[in-house]
Amino acid sequence: MRFCHIQPKLLLTGLLMAFGYSYASSQVCPPNIDFENGSFDGWTCYTGYVTGNGQNVISLTPSGIPVPGQHTMYSSFPGDGVDPYGGFPVNCPNGSGHSIKLGNNFGGGQAEGISYEFTIPANTDYYTLIYNYAVVFQDPSHEEYQQPRMEIEVLNVTDNTRIFCSSFTFVPYGSILPGFFESPDPGGDTPVWCKDWTAVSINLDGHAGKTIRIFFKTADCTFQRHFGYAYIDVNSECSGTFTGATFCPDDTLVNVVAPFGYQSYAWFNNTFTQVLGYQQVLTLQPPPPAGTTIAVQLIPYSGYGCLDTLYARLVDTLTVTANAGSDALSCNHDPVPIGTPPKPGLVYSWSPATGLSNPSSANPRASPDTTTTYILTVNHDGGGCFDTDTVVVVAAVLNKTLEFLGKEMYCTGSGDSAVLRVQPTDNIQWYRDGVPVPGATLPVYRVTQSGTYHASLTNNIGCSMITDPKQVIVTSVPVPGINAGTMNQCLVGNRFLFTNTSTNAVGTMEYQWVLGDGTMTTSKDVTHSYVAAGIYNVKLIVSSSPVCFDSISALVTVYQNAIADFDINPVCINLPMQAINKTVDTLGSTIHYLWDFNNGQTSSLHTPPPQVYTSAGNFQVSLSVNTEQCPSPLHVLKKIVVVDKPRSAVRYPVQFAVVDFPLGLQARQFGETALWSPGTFLNTQESYTPVFNGSSEQLYTIKITTASGCVTVDTQVVKTVKEAAIYVPTAFSPNNDGLNDRLRPVLMGIKEIRYFRIFNRWGQLLYHSKTELPGWDGTINGIPQATQVFVWMIEGISIDNRVISRKGTATLVR
Repeated sequence: MRFCHIQPKLLLTGLLMAFGYSYASSQVCPPNIDFENGSFDGWTCYTGYVTGNGQNVISLTPSGIPVPGQHTMYSSFPGDGVDPYGGFPVNCPNGSGHSIKLGNNFGGGQAEGISYEFTIPANTDYYTLIYNYAVVFQDPSHEEYQQPRMEIEVLNVTDNTRIFCSSFTFVPYGSILPGFFESPDPGGDTPVWCKDWTAVSINLDGHAGKTIRIFFKTADCTFQRHFGYAYIDVNSECSGTFTGATFCPDDTLVNVVAPFGYQSYAWFNNTFTQVLGYQQVLTLQPPPPAGTTIAVQLIPYSGYGCLDTLYARLVDTLTVTANAGSDALSCNHDPVPIGTPPKPGLVYSWSPATGLSNPSSANPRASPDTTTTYILTVNHDGGGCFDTDTVVVVAAVLNKTLEFLGKEMYCTGSGDSAVLRVQPTDNIQWYRDGVPVPGATLPVYRVTQSGTYHASLTNNIGCSMITDPKQVIVTSVPVPGINAGTMNQCLVGNRFLFTNTSTNAVGTMEYQWVLGDGTMTTSKDVTHSYVAAGIYNVKLIVSSSPVCFDSISALVTVYQNAIADFDINPVCINLPMQAINKTVDTLGSTIHYLWDFNNGQTSSLHTPPPQVYTSAGNFQVSLSVNTEQCPSPLHVLKKIVVVDKPRSAVRYPVQFAVVDFPLGLQARQFGETALWSPGTFLNTQESYTPVFNGSSEQLYTIKITTASGCVTVDTQVVKTVKEAAIYVPTAFSPNNDGLNDRLRPVLMGIKEIRYFRIFNRWGQLLYHSKTELPGWDGTINGIPQATQVFVWMIEGISIDNRVISRKGTATLVR
């Protein structure tokens, strides 16, 4: 049977009781139905999942054993704290030793359950169980069937019938449930609803000889994101009536206590003709005559339990014995428990109060400064049955201070040291890395090896202390060594293997390579390739601790491979071509050159002689280089030299300029430069489009020079007229002989042609243009026309902004 200093844990059937009595005729319960073995023995554990498609379905299968995180056992000694959302204790406040938790706060669509089957003894017509529960649900405002939940099912297995008043479902839908409150710390935006520990009775009257199954289930929401879990405990008594609400003969009142957690209570005399009270605790003052029977009606929250009535017969045979517990030892003011667990209905008082956690508790914790004898006085809450007892708490102080002298990290042979010291006591044992050091039993210990040290201290009266740990690192200075293999390599394909040959006597070595090009690494050996030629100082730092280290260096040389590079420019035939060598110096190593100009000429000079090509075309020029240190690979660069030849000279059509009016000229654009000679009447000589403005005829030569140096000289005649005019030939012969093949106007001082049109004798438009060129070629839709006379019309704007219109005829001659 279990008791609680808050209130008694009533019979499994939900029996009514008074503080401070012994149970004389309570029914024996099924083994471990109350979890008091601290295990799930006798219970079947389940795991599974929850789904919802218009209705909530919890699917469970036996797991064989409790699953961590889904079936959790709690102990009330010393207690496992409070729920993080509800703030209520995770251990049931009914005086029991163990409670369980079903589910967790992970979400994920999990479901879990536990069930217990038992048979009510034959001829036991009155049988009641009381279980206690507390629940925590997230409330994401889903549809009701989608919400987290707890389900409780009580089944008459023999008849396969459900006991409906004891079977129900808790869902946080709408946030309004009996006894529920919203968590002040939900851990997020989703509300969390909690219900504190509540007792529920299962009235099994009339089920003698029947097999009963109790099934508790919890599940997350069907969307697998929101959690639900419950705490559960079952009381340790199974009966419908009992004898034993006892009180002291000298009590002046009697307190009778009903199970906690119901919505309301109603107390009656044994004939139910008189109402005695409506609270959980009924106080009778003065006490009624011994043998009086009273009843209490337990009214559960609607839909969450069975209406039940319990009875108690009051007797005045209670005796009280004070028990201060065994004498105790308090070391270094560490609190020690005294007394015994409280019994309901008793009042406790300790003297002196000095050093006690609570002098009004049945089992306070004592931490006196000096050895103290404590006196416990106990009496019944009705005022009678006084008794006393004493206990001695011996106070002792054991100094566990650990002194450290020297250095926490040092090298052997350096003259440094590390010494640990504690205050003398009856027994000392030094430990290194949790293992006793043989023979190390003195207050002073000199450290010679790396490790974490502490001392175990014990005195003759039983105090034992452990000092704080102290880590000391003792190593030796390593001897560094490098084997670099081939110390000098060429840049192309270089690959250095630095082999670490370092040694050390004490401690694990760590390495730091500095490779001279900004690269660092901590591996034991290193393979490295340099991206540039040069001389590199490779340094290896070897350490066995931050204070024990040494280093070594080695020089390696990376030779520059010769890399061929040159420039060549286009050249004209019979002109010299000079190749420009741009090969970079290789740190003083002699470079060998071989030129091949693809014209039958080669050279081994740094700067080869100029080359002359007598024919036009593209010629491949190659340069091959290597050095004394790096003869291979031979580096070859090939480029194409373009050898050009001059274009044929051209005589441009005669241009007509109006005196004192500018005329733009146009040269062919295929070279790098153009030079007009002479410069008479021109605004510039060095342009492809100079402007003529003169009073007399002038012949010009245009020297056009290409990038390759080839020169072509064209000619241009400019004639002057006094006024702007338009002339059209009277005949043309489109026979592709290059003479008069097209009919086009001759413009003199005309800056714009508005139109130039040609018609046949029937007035059909054959040709239309707004430019001088190219002119009409004597065809219609590609069909050459026969010899005949055509009419032309032209209109233009002169450079002095006059409109000039002309018309006439021209004969096509075949």
